[in-house]
Amino acid sequence: MHNTRFTRAKSLVLALCATFGLFFLTGCDVGITNLTPNVLAENPSQIYTISTRVKPSSPSIVAGSLVVRIIIDGQSFEMRKSTLGRDIFEFDYQLPAGRSEIAYYFLVNYKFEHQGIISAREEFSDVIRTKIVGRYVLSLETNRGPVGSRVSVLGRGFTAQDTVTFDGTSTRTVFDSANSLSFFVPAVETGRNYKVEIAGANGTSAVGTFRVDASTLSVSPSELSLTRGQVQPLTFTLPAPAPTGGLLLDITTDAPDSVVMPEVVVPAGSNTVTVNVTGAKAGSGSLFLKGFGSTEITIPVSVK
Repeated sequence: MHNTRFTRAKSLVLALCATFGLFFLTGCDVGITNLTPNVLAENPSQIYTISTRVKPSSPSIVAGSLVVRIIIDGQSFEMRKSTLGRDIFEFDYQLPAGRSEIAYYFLVNYKFEHQGIISAREEFSDVIRTKIVGRYVLSLETNRGPVGSRVSVLGRGFTAQDTVTFDGTSTRTVFDSANSLSFFVPAVETGRNYKVEIAGANGTSAVGTFRVDASTLSVSPSELSLTRGQVQPLTFTLPAPAPTGGLLLDITTDAPDSVVMPEVVVPAGSNTVTVNVTGAKAGSGSLFLKGFGSTEITIPVSVK
């Protein structure tokens, strides 16, 4: 009799162990995938859509029992099914004033059937953080061009302190508006791609890549001989019309006290521009133009 009671108790323990073992082995019956980007662009309404994919992975889940919730700011909200696709759930979150980050996790409740017994299950994701940024980039006006080209960057939240960089080196940048910046392609090595970013008080934002194409240019006259106060025209000619926004020529000199000349920009649609160079103090040196051909274009200058 004692042996019989012991045998029955042993069988009960084994059954319970098998039940609990099955419970743990069949955990994670749903896959939870966050579909919300780590960074969201700020919008005027301050309402942001958070989405997730919850995909059942077991046929033993009771149909229609799945409830997906989001836990955010210590509150629980039920998520709605999205029209974007099967197993996708969404929630529109109103960001409180002064906040720039959202922290949340997903909680999934469902019922599970095993051997005719229905039990409640609960699974949850890790904590997820999403930042709200006021500045973001939509696109580059174009992704290639010659040295000196003026190129626009479209987006939102730009400021006058923002600077466009090529591989981390600042370029000449023009603040057009909160939705547009322009930069002039710097005199860098041609025939290769450069990483373009916007740097400023709001951090660094990726823009894309830009390929700098080679171009040629001729200068007439090829050298200047001036007297003090004399004005001499200098003409720059391109093989093709300048792109939209014009073409800035990056000209430097080693004789800044001897020559006076304005900024040189070939107008959009034109292939030539003429500027006046004025002799100042007596001296000699050169004008240097980068970005056209494999070497610098050098224009000797002397002032008597």
